Amino acid sequence: ADILIWAASQIVEARDAGLRTSRLMATTPYEILTFVGRGVSLRDYQRLKAALDRLQSTTVATSIRQPAEGRRHRFSWINEWQERTDRDGRPVGVELILPDWFYRAVLDDTLVLTIDRAYFDLTGGLERWLYRVARKHGGRQSFGWSFDFAHLHQKSGSLSPLKHFAYDLRDIIRRQPLPGYRLAVVQQAGSPELLTFVATDPTFFAPPRPRRKPSTRFGDKL
Repeated sequence: ADILIWAASQIVEARDAGLRTSRLMATTPYEILTFVGRGVSLRDYQRLKAALDRLQSTTVATSIRQPAEGRRHRFSWINEWQERTDRDGRPVGVELILPDWFYRAVLDDTLVLTIDRAYFDLTGGLERWLYRVARKHGGRQSFGWSFDFAHLHQKSGSLSPLKHFAYDLRDIIRRQPLPGYRLAVVQQAGSPELLTFVATDPTFFAPPRPRRKPSTRFGDKL
């Protein structure tokens, strides 16, 4: 997910600067790893390559944004990718091609949520996943959102037992690491435990401001 967040941010930044964007992206492993708050050791690079392989091999089938009812669009999170190395086999660059479905979604302001830069300071995979869930479902609702523990466990795809998953959730609630959100446990008699999250930043509740038009100086040259 962090790689896709990096890709989306690069496309949006280029678009807002009036530059031409593309599904083909060229970068360095160092740029991606530092952007997403990871280390830059050989082990981190190997994990990055494994993540790129998983993105390419994962197939998605969705009916979202399809013109005809019952129609499904199938794609991989990355169409293809390749690494460039020097004569000694050391990595010097990465090139990847994003699927058209994802690329068009990023260019549509109504389909993109901003994230707090402090998200990349979260060190736990469960913490980062919870933050993305909060941003998606909490939105601009002042009353927040809630999930029961069993639903979250199923939604996360975690391989750990529900008991261990619930323990990890309570530890996150105790530490309150998610930027911009307050987490709490709510349980009524005879009901399952609920994890609730409410945005602490009042700007979340205001309607989004219209995007500033890019400079015409760039647009005229392209």
